[in-house]
Amino acid sequence: MEQRYATNPAQIPGMNTKQLRDSYLVPELFVPGEVTVVYTHHDRIVLGGAVPAGTDLVLTGYPEIRSDYFLEHREVGIINVGDTGTVTADGEVYELVAGACLYLGRGVRDVVFRDADGSAGAQFYLFSAPAHTAYPSALVSPGEGTVRELGDQTTSNRRTLNQYIHENGVKSCQIVMGVTELHEGSMWNTMPAHTHDRRTECYLYFDVPEDARVIHLLGEREETRHLVVADRQAIISPSWSLHSGVGTAAYSFIWAMAGENQAFDDMDPAPVTGLK
Repeated sequence: MEQRYATNPAQIPGMNTKQLRDSYLVPELFVPGEVTVVYTHHDRIVLGGAVPAGTDLVLTGYPEIRSDYFLEHREVGIINVGDTGTVTADGEVYELVAGACLYLGRGVRDVVFRDADGSAGAQFYLFSAPAHTAYPSALVSPGEGTVRELGDQTTSNRRTLNQYIHENGVKSCQIVMGVTELHEGSMWNTMPAHTHDRRTECYLYFDVPEDARVIHLLGEREETRHLVVADRQAIISPSWSLHSGVGTAAYSFIWAMAGENQAFDDMDPAPVTGLK
């Protein structure tokens, strides 16, 4: 389990590109035949990727989280960004098509990732946070969450947002999670940028064309920086950091948060006219 230590705004001005990428970019979560996990001390979130590639992959406990099994003290949201696959949780089999979301609560002991019959391309993205109690497991198919149409074509940010795990949907201790798909011709994932001073948010960019990139903004309003992000790479956005991004082509991204509350609209706008 790779560890990323917490950072603060005062560090940003002195960081070079490599230091920024080492602190906030997770470049390789999806390794065939492996479960890859990264622990950030920002709200003690764990990001992960599981790519069965024809094998059975078990989600184990890790010394870094001092648990006998992964969900002993945690909960996890799982979204499939590849071909159809299955997640078996304490003997219950859940089939996840591309874009489906599975929530597993605290206390689920045995978690196994597999490709579905006839498929060898499932790619599971994991977002985990500490949990103080147990909520029931729940599977949501693509488009069956709370759907919100946002933005406008004239501002290049028309997008469809699917809320899966949230206070009015699948219940959790603190995870809020969903998928946003940009419409053809739209490139901005949100504008104005914003912060969540009470939550850490992580993005996984996917469906980014091979010859395209996303320019992701981070930092404080008067001290912004950017990261160039490729397909299936993740961003850790601390509570004090604004976040927004623009692509060279349309793309999708998974957003997930954990922290003080679960109110999706609890955000502090950062108007573009005030950014530097």
